[in-house]
Amino acid sequence: MSRPTRAPGRLARYGFGTAEGDGGARAADLLGPDGLRLWQPAEQEPVDEAAAELLAALSRAADPDLALRQLHRIVEAESRSADGTAGSRATDGSAESSLLADLHNDPGLRRRLVAVLGASSALGDHLVANPEHCLTLRTAPDGLAPIAEGRLEPADGGHPVAALRTAYRLALLRIAAADLTGGRGLEQTMAALSALADATLSAAYEIAVAELADGTERPRLAVVAMGKCGGGELNYVSDVDVIFVAAEDADLSAATQVATRLISICGLVAWPVDAALRPEGSRGPLVRTLASHLAYYRRWARTWEFQALLKARPAAGDLPLAQEWIDQLAPLVWRAAERPEAVEDVRAMRRRIIDNIPPKELEREIKRGPGGLRDIEFAVQLLQLVHGRGDETLREPGTIPALRALVAGGYVGRADGEALLRGYRFLRSVEHRLQLQGLRRTHTVPAEPGALRWLAAALGFTATPGRSAVESFRAEWVTHATEVRRLHAKLLYRPLLESVARVPADGLRLTPEAARNRLEILGFADPAGALRHLQALTGGVSRTAAIQRTLLPVLLSEFADAPEPDRGLLNYRKVSDKLGSTPWYLRLLRDGGPVARRLARVLALSRYVADLLARDPEALRLLAEENELAPRPPEVLREGFLAAAARHADPVEATSAVRALRRRELVRVACADVLCRAGSLAPSPTRPDGANRPAPGLSDITQVGTALADVTDATLAAALRAAQASQPAPEGLRFAVIGMGRLGGYESNYLSDADVLFVYDPPAGVAESAASAAAHAIAEELRRLLGVPAPDPPLGVDADLRPEGRQGPLVRSLAAYATYYARWSRVWEAQALLRARFVCGDAGLGAEFEAMIDPVRYPADGLTREQVVEIRRIKARVETERLPRGADPATHTKLGRGGLADVEWAVQLVQLRHAGANPALRGTRTLDALAAAERAGLIDPADAAEMAAGWSLAAQVRNALMLVRGRAGDQLPRHGVELAGVVRLLGRDDPGEFLDEYLRTGRRSRAAAERVLDA
Repeated sequence: MSRPTRAPGRLARYGFGTAEGDGGARAADLLGPDGLRLWQPAEQEPVDEAAAELLAALSRAADPDLALRQLHRIVEAESRSADGTAGSRATDGSAESSLLADLHNDPGLRRRLVAVLGASSALGDHLVANPEHCLTLRTAPDGLAPIAEGRLEPADGGHPVAALRTAYRLALLRIAAADLTGGRGLEQTMAALSALADATLSAAYEIAVAELADGTERPRLAVVAMGKCGGGELNYVSDVDVIFVAAEDADLSAATQVATRLISICGLVAWPVDAALRPEGSRGPLVRTLASHLAYYRRWARTWEFQALLKARPAAGDLPLAQEWIDQLAPLVWRAAERPEAVEDVRAMRRRIIDNIPPKELEREIKRGPGGLRDIEFAVQLLQLVHGRGDETLREPGTIPALRALVAGGYVGRADGEALLRGYRFLRSVEHRLQLQGLRRTHTVPAEPGALRWLAAALGFTATPGRSAVESFRAEWVTHATEVRRLHAKLLYRPLLESVARVPADGLRLTPEAARNRLEILGFADPAGALRHLQALTGGVSRTAAIQRTLLPVLLSEFADAPEPDRGLLNYRKVSDKLGSTPWYLRLLRDGGPVARRLARVLALSRYVADLLARDPEALRLLAEENELAPRPPEVLREGFLAAAARHADPVEATSAVRALRRRELVRVACADVLCRAGSLAPSPTRPDGANRPAPGLSDITQVGTALADVTDATLAAALRAAQASQPAPEGLRFAVIGMGRLGGYESNYLSDADVLFVYDPPAGVAESAASAAAHAIAEELRRLLGVPAPDPPLGVDADLRPEGRQGPLVRSLAAYATYYARWSRVWEAQALLRARFVCGDAGLGAEFEAMIDPVRYPADGLTREQVVEIRRIKARVETERLPRGADPATHTKLGRGGLADVEWAVQLVQLRHAGANPALRGTRTLDALAAAERAGLIDPADAAEMAAGWSLAAQVRNALMLVRGRAGDQLPRHGVELAGVVRLLGRDDPGEFLDEYLRTGRRSRAAAERVLDA
C-alpha cells in the first residue's frame, strides 16, 4: 500500500505534530484515506464541512495529537465491535462510523468527547475498551449537557462490583467532560467528585452488607468521610480518608467485616480507602464503637487528630450515627486550640511535611511543597481551630468556604483572602489536570518539556508575543506560590494566634452577659462602664466591628495584666475612635505581628504614651517594626528635623513641623521603654549588618537619657534655624546653644526642660549693642517658637543656670562669659558647668566656649577646703529647702536618700577636685565619670557599685513614674496603682518586695555617697 501524500504544513496549523515532533505526518496518516477519512491529502483540506468542524474541535484539545489518536482507536474499536472481527481495519468501516456521525450531529458531544480525549489518556483508554460509553456524553433531548453531579447511574446486570466500576467510570467521565469544557467551576467539580465518592462508598457498603453470612444482623456502622472528601473538595485521584464507627460492641464483628470488604471493593472500583486517621492509626482496630472513640479523643488524641476532625462529614452507612459521632466530638475539637502546645503542634506538623519531600521534587510539588496547597490548608485550619471556638460560622469542613468565612469574620484581610483563594483555585486546577491525564495520584509538575506544554495547554494558557504558553504558566505558578508562601507565614505564624488560643472559649463570645462576666473575672473595676466601651467597639455588623470582636478578647487579657485595666480599655477606645475608619488600623492590629499586644501594653501601663498616641494615633505603626523601636542616630535626627523646618517659610509652621517630629520620636523611645521588659513583646532591632542590638529601655537608663537628649538637641537645632531665619542679624554673627543640666549630661527624662546657655560672638566692625540685641532676639524667638501652644508636648527652654540667674542677661558674648567666670563665678557655677556641652548653632563657637570654661570646671589645683565645705553646705540646704513638703525622703528619686542628687553631688565633687589633673574625669555623664573615678582609684569599687546601683534605680523609677502618670513626679508611692504600675513596668512582680529593694539600694547608695563627700 502506497503511503498517502502528507500535508504536514497545513495540518500543523491545527496543532497536530507538536507533541509527535513529526510536523503532522502521523496526523496525516490517521486522518487520511487509510484512517478516519477526514482529510484529503491531495487538496490539503478536510473532506467536507463535518470533517472541518471535527478538525477544528480537535485543534482546541489540550493535546490535539493525543485526542486524534484516541479518537482513531475508538473508531477502530467501534468498527471491530460492529464487524465482529478483531483484526479488521478501521478503514473498512470508518466512513460508516456511527460515532463520527454522532459527533457531526451533536456539537455538544463533539466538544465534550474531544476535550476528554485530549486531556486524559486514561479515560481515552477506557473509551477504547468501551466505545459505547462515549454516548454518555451526548446532549440531552432538551439541549442540556449530561448531568455531572456525581450520581451513579444504574448499570446493567452482572457482578455488582463490576457494575459499580462501570457506573463509577461513567460518572467520572461526565464530571471530567463538564470540567474540561467549562460546564463546571472548580468548586462544582470538587463537590461532584466528593458526591461521587459518597455514592461509591454507599454502593460498596450495600454490596458488603449483602455479602454477610446468612443470619448475620445488619450492623449499625457509619462511614465518616475525612480529608478532602470530608471537606467536599476531592480531586480526581486520591485516597479517600474515612473513619468507621460502630454503634455498640455487638456490632463490631459484622461491622469490621463490612468495613474490610468496603475497602476492598472501593480499591477495585475507584480508589484506595485509607482509614489511617482513626485512633491509633494503622495499629488500632479498624472499627471502634462511638464510646471507644470518645474515650480515646478525650484522653489520648493529639492536636493533629483534632485538626483532622475539622473535615469530618457523614458519608455512608448509618448517617445518623455518623452525625452523632461528629456532634459528640465537636466540643473536644473546639477546645483543642486551648492546649498550650496546640498552635506550635500545627506549625511543627507543617514543617515535618516539607522536610519529608524528596529534595529533587521540592520545587515542583504543588501540594506539599512551600507555597503549595498544604500551606493554604494548614493556615486556614489553624485559624479555624483558634477562632472557631467562639465563632461558629468558621466551622466549615471545606477550605474555600472556611476561608470565605474567615474573611467575612475579619480574621483574614480581604486582599489576603482573595490572594489565597486565587492561589488555591490555581493549584487545585493544576492538580486536577495532572491527575486527570493518567488517572493516577500525582502532585508534581513535570520537568519534561513536552509534558509541560501539554499541562499549559490543558490549563488554557496560550502563547503570546514574546512568551510561550509554558512561560506564561510558569510565571503565574511562581506568582501564586510566592504569594501563598508569604501569606502562609503571615497567618500561620501570626503572634496573635497564641494569645487568642490562651483565651478560654467563653471569653471569645462577646455577648453582653458573657462579656460582663469576663470583665469581672479579669478584674475591671467598672464592668458596666467597660461593657459600654466593648459594645461601642463591637456593635453592628460592619467589618470593623467583626475585627474588633476578634481582637478584644486578647486585648482584654493584656489590659487585665495592668494595675488599671479600665484605663487601658478606655485608651484603646479613644485610639480606635480616631482611627477605626482608616483602612490600615485594624488590619495592622490583626496582621501586624505583636502590634495588638504591644499597643495593649503601652495603653494600659503608660498614660504618657496614651496621651501621645491620642494626639498622634498614626504613630502606633512604630509598634509593627522592630527597627522602628530603636532610637534614631543623632545625625539622622538632626538632618530630618532641619529638613522639616526648611520646608516652611513661616517660622511658626516650621517649628510646628519640628515639634510633630519630636512627638513621634518621643513615642518611639517611650514605647521601646515600656516594652523592653515585656518578654516576647520586647523589641529586638537589628543593625544594618543584621546583628541584634538591644533597644533602649528601662533596663538601660543611659540609653533612654541619650535618646531623649538627642531628640532635644535636634529640636533645638531646627528651632534655632527657624528663629535665625526670621530674625535679622548682622552678617557674621555667631550664635550657639550650650546644653546644661540633664540635657548636657545626656540624662534627659520624658518631661525634662532644656537647660541651656546662649552665647554669641559679634562680627568684627559691628557694635556690641547691635550684636547683643540681635542675639537676644534670636534667643527670645527660639523660646517663643518652642512655647507656642500646640497639641504636641511642650519643650521648655530654661536659661536660669546662666550667670546671675534670672537677673542676668539672657544672652552673653563669649568674652562676657569669660570675664564673668574669671572674676565673679562661684563654686556652684563651676559645678553646673561640669555638664555644659555644645548643642547647636555655630560649632566653632561652641568649641571655644567649652575650651573657655574648662579651666573653671576643671581647676588645675582642684578645690580649696573652703570650696569643698561650701559644696557640702549647699547640698545640705538643697535637701532641706527643695524637698517638697510632706515628701518621703526615703523614696524621693531626685532628692531622697541615695537618689540622683546624692550620687551626682558626690561624683561632681570628685570631678571638681581631680579632673584638672586627671583628664579621664572630664565628662558630662554621671555614670561615666563615676566609672572613671573608680578606675583612677578615687572612689572605692564597692562604693562606686553602690552609687551606680542607686543612681540607676532612682533614674529608672523616675522615668517609670512619668510614663505611668503622664506628668512629672519624683516621689515613689509606697502603695496604690501607681506603685503597681511602676513595678509592672520595671518587670517586677511584687510591689512590696520592690519597695524593700528600693529602700535597701537607697540606703547603701547614700552611705557610699557620704563617704565620698566626706573624703
